[in-house]
Amino acid sequence: MDRERAKELLAGEREKIEQEIAATERDGPEEGDERKEPGDFNSEGLYQDEFDAGRAEDLKDRLAALERAEERLASGTYGLSVRSGEPIPDARLEAAPTAELTVEELERGPRSD
Repeated sequence: MDRERAKELLAGEREKIEQEIAATERDGPEEGDERKEPGDFNSEGLYQDEFDAGRAEDLKDRLAALERAEERLASGTYGLSVRSGEPIPDARLEAAPTAELTVEELERGPRSD
């Protein structure tokens, strides 16, 4: 993949992730809301807090994957599988700019070394 196109894809991915992080932080937790106590029957706020905590963890993982992809771009290994060194098809990188494995490697699952 062309280095400039890779930079564009990663920049776009960073923007999406940062916007999602900002939205999560802006909404803030509902736990302790005066209208309902945490754990009250049918407490939607508590469910939402737990959902948001999981979403924040997912966003943290996505940001870490993005930073690894940016490091690979800087070192000249972007677009190569971190497992085998095989090229990752451009179409896969277009769809998932932070991809670290080929589809075949992903389908095979974790290494069993």
